[in-house]
Amino acid sequence: MTQDKPFKVVVVGCGIAGLAAAFTLRAPNREIVVLEQSEFKREVGAALSFQANATRMALSWGLLNELEKVSVVDSGTRVYRTDGVLHMETSPDGAIRRVFHRVDLHDMLKNLATREDSARGPPATIKLGVKVTGVDCEAGVVHLENGDQINGHLIIGADGIRSKTRESVTGQALAGIPTGLSAYRMVIPKENLTDIPEVAEIMAGEKPWTTVLLGHACRVVMGPCRDGTLLSIVALVPDDHMQEESNTSWSSHGSPEHLQQSFEGFPQYIRDIFRRVPWRGLVCHSRAPQLGLWQLRDLDPLPNWSKGRAVLIGDAAHPMLPLQGQGASQSIEDAEGLGTLFKNVGSITPASEISNLLETFYLARHKRAEMIQGYSRAAAKPATESADSKNITLRPDEFAKFNNGYWGINDWIQKQKEGIAPL
Repeated sequence: MTQDKPFKVVVVGCGIAGLAAAFTLRAPNREIVVLEQSEFKREVGAALSFQANATRMALSWGLLNELEKVSVVDSGTRVYRTDGVLHMETSPDGAIRRVFHRVDLHDMLKNLATREDSARGPPATIKLGVKVTGVDCEAGVVHLENGDQINGHLIIGADGIRSKTRESVTGQALAGIPTGLSAYRMVIPKENLTDIPEVAEIMAGEKPWTTVLLGHACRVVMGPCRDGTLLSIVALVPDDHMQEESNTSWSSHGSPEHLQQSFEGFPQYIRDIFRRVPWRGLVCHSRAPQLGLWQLRDLDPLPNWSKGRAVLIGDAAHPMLPLQGQGASQSIEDAEGLGTLFKNVGSITPASEISNLLETFYLARHKRAEMIQGYSRAAAKPATESADSKNITLRPDEFAKFNNGYWGINDWIQKQKEGIAPL
């Protein structure tokens, strides 16, 4: 396809969703600009995963070598009661789940979007320290805080749960809804844990497992990342059980002491692991634990994801709790969908056709994403019948078949036509 003028894509947000879309939309005679308000000065977050559905998309893009460099293949999940008794064990059953350190995945996607690759077209350009204040969706204009504006044939709002693009697309200033849960996140070097016998099995060589401990209200999810050199842990606590105050900032720190207090009813080795959280800083008064803490929020389903030339993806469109491990995976599905639908679109494509394609994207994606949002909320319910009981009634794998059963947007649209997939 040859066009006199490049088809310009403006991506608002340089997270997992934004970079994945910048990669899948690369093509000859296209210009892709990614706008990010931060300066990327600090590592943020812990591990995240590609469930089988996202791994399948990445492999279809020919990324096996890239995946093997930065991710760990998960052998399955072992779920334990708080008295240490194994409750259940699930295996991927041929569906490969990969675990990344968030920074490694981000770097991989950034490289794919910005590296020279003549077959995929010009590399994307990333502009840091750029704050978006709004979008003219019909005209395809992004307005910046400094008064500048950037025009595009397609505007992608990948700016997270606090999205400014969403306000322009939906006409509503929607704040994230408190879910009643807060999350401690941490990554601990393997060498800090060598004297804790239970860690050896969690970090086991070529066959690492995700380990889950379920209490009535609190739970711990942990497993190796970064080639088995780090143990990544997410510890979830209901807000009314918190020993300290949490907020929605990614940069807020938790207290190791308060964390241990919240998990007093869990096995001793869990609290021993928590005591090994590394600290930042060289001077005593500036030291802080490398322990993130923030309140988890999501949104009710949106009435629409697109307007004119603008579309929402990732957490801007469908933020969800981490209890199905599908946050990043749904962003990858979004990126695959846009890359597929816009494969043959160029600068001479009428605005009405772009709008119609974005509506097709919404109709194909929204119900599935909304259902997984709902499943993630359902998985947050108490795991046992009562606070005194250790018998687990929650089924962590209850929705896995639906979640993992995705082979791309064209396949899903065909299944919708056949009445197999939800509309």
